[in-house]
Amino acid sequence: MKKVLIVFGTRPEAIKMAPLVKQLQKRKESFNIKVCVTAQHREMLDQVLDLFNIKPDYDLDIMRSDQNLYEVSSNILLGMKDVLENFKPNIVLVHGDTTTTAMVSLATFYQKIKIGHVEAGLRTNNLYSPWPEEANRQMASIFANFHFTPTQATKKNLLKENKKERNIIVTGNTVIDALFLTLDTIKNNKKVELDIIQNLSTFKFRIIEDRKIILVTGHRRENHGLKFLNICEALKEIALKNKNVDIVYPVHLNPNVQKPVYEMLSDIENIYLIEPLQYKEFVYLMDKSYFIITDSGGIQEEAPSLGKPVLLLRDTTERPEAIKAGTVKLVGTDKEKIISEAQWLLDCKEEYDKMSQSHNPYGDGNASKKIVEFLVEKKDL
Repeated sequence: MKKVLIVFGTRPEAIKMAPLVKQLQKRKESFNIKVCVTAQHREMLDQVLDLFNIKPDYDLDIMRSDQNLYEVSSNILLGMKDVLENFKPNIVLVHGDTTTTAMVSLATFYQKIKIGHVEAGLRTNNLYSPWPEEANRQMASIFANFHFTPTQATKKNLLKENKKERNIIVTGNTVIDALFLTLDTIKNNKKVELDIIQNLSTFKFRIIEDRKIILVTGHRRENHGLKFLNICEALKEIALKNKNVDIVYPVHLNPNVQKPVYEMLSDIENIYLIEPLQYKEFVYLMDKSYFIITDSGGIQEEAPSLGKPVLLLRDTTERPEAIKAGTVKLVGTDKEKIISEAQWLLDCKEEYDKMSQSHNPYGDGNASKKIVEFLVEKKDL
């Protein structure tokens, strides 16, 4: 029986790894599964664990207020030493591009244990954009034995870096698996939908049929400071110019995000600043939104499956497939560009339809099954 350790630490990682945990748990005859969380995000991580009913076997619980990347990195590295020595897995599965990803990969490499990297091969080839994610994902690729890539383009990135083709498996992205699972839960259970509506109403927000919703998220370190002020100024102007549109912004818990957002946007009637939502509530809002303004990675992949255009608050993206497909537009953090592109989507139905009807390049919701089948068939684990 193959011993598999799955490690993640942030809310986005948990969302994308949860379907893989569930698929592996279905194959008890083949795998001894353990889940470890670093809790790089604590409260937001726990929301996802509750949603997917995942109980970690190991919890490093590293979250501390105002900690820097040195502290996060060292605490994960030291914590993983004990976990790896205790469980002695045949393979460790990590995800994406967080500090958890990089440090768990390094700790696993130190123990000469095989590593599987889920959502591998994404690249901007600029170590400072996004920061520190680009460096994290490249570091994970150096140590990984198996690379589970979402697209053919991400596979090509790894081939250019001389990774062996037999160790690169194109699966699609597991976030689509999570999205479909959650949508099914909402649409097939009226009580779940009513609970979501009730929870949203506690923020004094309710969905009104003839009002368009712009859903906003923003949290990346690279945008902290002046760039966030530009984003907030743009959102303010969009709201004031379009009184018939509601802007809903679940505000990240990071003080570097909360301070400018609440100072600049809290007194605008059609901007709703709400607490971070559980994943099922966020999926519901995505489904009900007209379009999305975000600096997120995962939303670039999820939104096309729902037919929602995305304006991306970044200068570069490691997901060029979405740009090429026409589902995402890079707008950066320039105030005037954000305003003009948002207004264009609100005013021009032809442009909106073109973006919303584009094909999603990130998979069919079966990525986790493909990863599990590979692990089942791999004899030398």
